[in-house]
Amino acid sequence: MEKRNWLLWIAVSGLVGLSAGCSQAVPGKGAAVGRDRVIEAKIDSVLKTMTLEEKIGQMTQLTLDVVGKGPSVFASDMPFRLDEALVDTVIRKYKVGSVLNTASNTPLTNETWEEVITALQQTAISETGIPIIYGVDEIHGATYTIGATLFPQEIAMGATFNPSLVYDGAKIAAYETKAGNIPWNFSPILDLGRDARWPRQWETYGEDSYLVSVMGEACVKGYQGNDPEHIGKDQVAACLKHYMGYGVPFSGKDRTPSYISEQDMRERHFAPFLKAIRAGALSVMVNSGVNNGLPFHVNRELLTTWLKEQLGWDGVIVTDWADINNLYTRDKIVSSKKEAVKMAINAGVDMSMVPYEWSFCTYLKELVEEGQVSMDRIDDATRRILRLKYRLNLFERPYWSTKEYPEFASKAHADAALYAAEEAITLLKNQKSVLPLRKEAKVLVTGPNANSMRTLNGGWSLSWQGEKVDSYAQEYNTILEAIENKVGKERVVYEAGVTYKEGGLYWEENTPEIQKAVNAARGVDYIILCLGETSYCETPGNLDDLYLSENQQQLAKALAATGKPVILILNEGRPRVISKIEPMMQAIVQIYLPGNYGGDALANILYGEVNPSGKLPYTYPKYPNSTTTYDHKPCESLDKMQGAYDYDAVLSVQWAFGFGLSYTTFEYSNLRVNREEFKAGDELVFSVDVKNTGDRMGKESILLFSTDEIASLTPDVRRLRAFTKKELAAGETRTVTLKVAADDLAFVGYDGKWILEEGMFSVQVGNQTVRVKCTETKKWTTPNK
Repeated sequence: MEKRNWLLWIAVSGLVGLSAGCSQAVPGKGAAVGRDRVIEAKIDSVLKTMTLEEKIGQMTQLTLDVVGKGPSVFASDMPFRLDEALVDTVIRKYKVGSVLNTASNTPLTNETWEEVITALQQTAISETGIPIIYGVDEIHGATYTIGATLFPQEIAMGATFNPSLVYDGAKIAAYETKAGNIPWNFSPILDLGRDARWPRQWETYGEDSYLVSVMGEACVKGYQGNDPEHIGKDQVAACLKHYMGYGVPFSGKDRTPSYISEQDMRERHFAPFLKAIRAGALSVMVNSGVNNGLPFHVNRELLTTWLKEQLGWDGVIVTDWADINNLYTRDKIVSSKKEAVKMAINAGVDMSMVPYEWSFCTYLKELVEEGQVSMDRIDDATRRILRLKYRLNLFERPYWSTKEYPEFASKAHADAALYAAEEAITLLKNQKSVLPLRKEAKVLVTGPNANSMRTLNGGWSLSWQGEKVDSYAQEYNTILEAIENKVGKERVVYEAGVTYKEGGLYWEENTPEIQKAVNAARGVDYIILCLGETSYCETPGNLDDLYLSENQQQLAKALAATGKPVILILNEGRPRVISKIEPMMQAIVQIYLPGNYGGDALANILYGEVNPSGKLPYTYPKYPNSTTTYDHKPCESLDKMQGAYDYDAVLSVQWAFGFGLSYTTFEYSNLRVNREEFKAGDELVFSVDVKNTGDRMGKESILLFSTDEIASLTPDVRRLRAFTKKELAAGETRTVTLKVAADDLAFVGYDGKWILEEGMFSVQVGNQTVRVKCTETKKWTTPNK
């Protein structure tokens, strides 16, 4: 009997005594996923047959370029082909159990994905009886598949304040990812985007821990379905990243050190991961950075104690790109790559994203033989990886046909992406109600972002840096094309004025032609000025100046000087400072990175077919040296102290977290609560009346904030505790209910323990406030509430 058949036979034949009725989940200590006894028995059977080399192979992940040659810019010119000799080395010799990424940083068709992954699976199964698991970073749709539906990036989805849209988008992304034979998605990103300088802010749902937690939970459920123990045909496994604290580097630059206290780590940065784990997330990717001098990839307390032991979580921890090697080459905490492997595996890493060569396998085998890494640790990691593969049903169906996914890139999916973009777009200024525009008006569309699909999508879009989007997304509409389609080309004049340097660094621009844009403005009624950034990702997206580029600011000033009303469209991955030009703009619309349907969504809003309802998921800074978050400390916003000392700590921001206008207006009244006094374990139910006081339908995100008036550690000025989004007809009044668990008002004390202290809390919804009192103090003895 062939080894593969014998392995599968032994994995099943030992389970005759376990009926389907016995496959009950055994709850863990805080994790949502239990353990299916049938799956666990299969894992036991397979594990007993595996050699050390096969176990280490399961812990190894290589990039697709290692085993083949990729396509050119257009996949049809030079289709990807596997190199049989390399496949033989990687899978037959080193038993590698996971592959990731796309070839040559270029997207593939579903048909090519199917061909490549099927071939890899057949080789793996013939060699070990164990399928590989394939993973890709498809963070806003199936972004490495040609023709897939691309949704707004996470920062825009955060601006919707509508978790149902995140769930729907993740469900569609899972379906279209699975259509390409890919069962594992390195998403969602649960970092907190708390620093406007950071080049990955656009990959997050925003700066607030609660907002990110709610959106992250919705995304996980959209990817994985309702039963994470048994991932269905249309679902994929989620991978939470980047665990954790990645979004607050001290310098603001990517992959540079952070200095996060234990309190802040537990209370803010861990919270989204905890909620997603409890929602059933099956894997986690580690933060590439260093905190307080210790790289996350060797932090056993965070990887093993917090995640695996305290939660009883049985999922997989995978490194980020080459990060075990970085412990040696970059972080200088070990004297050799072998020592780096030892430290990371013993800290709790289960799978190494190597990604280009297989010395990891050799080093890890030596470490086991030398007794520096235990077989128990190897078996634990292997068991977790096998469990993930069984939960994905890869042993039964390691590959499938793209024909099983007829809804790939369907109109229904496109409509969902358009709808999400419409709800994300945020109106920040609308002087004299210049918006919505009349369709009869003549407009100048200008600026470097006016006629680009690349800028609408951002990074991780058909390539890592997003630079190939324009080559693959020609069927979709840029801002210019969407406006022309809306009102007719005869009413639209286009002159860019400023353009990005093709093939250059993301911040490089060509010699501006501002006067051409000024001349083009003479015969129009309005100017639609599209500014922002082109696409970038990770370290290449670092910046030295948060102000919008000088060329773009000069273009804005010159166009404002014409006297024509200027509508500024911000199309950017992070909030670039615009305080020098903001007063000259009659209207300002933030579209973030709205995806392939962002141009259409913007046109619908500019011309009043859709009422904008997005709200900022971050604090928009006014000056580069005055970045902050909404949940700052009281001492950060004081203008006077006792006596003559002018404290001069007044925070000056361009727009606050949660800010966003509408074409209608809303009025809040009658905020009340079900109980004025509470203690730990209670539920506070707040009700408020919201009225649409305008003359058209609108959607309003209702945000509830709390303030701990006095606490043993200086409290934040306020924290978001609940939100919902409602649609109200003109003149309609609706009573909105928001629930807050009393335990959610606790904070992490100086001793690292959660505590809810006796005292008063102020709660704010809109312009309404109410006070409630905690009547007794509770301190938790467990690490998590």
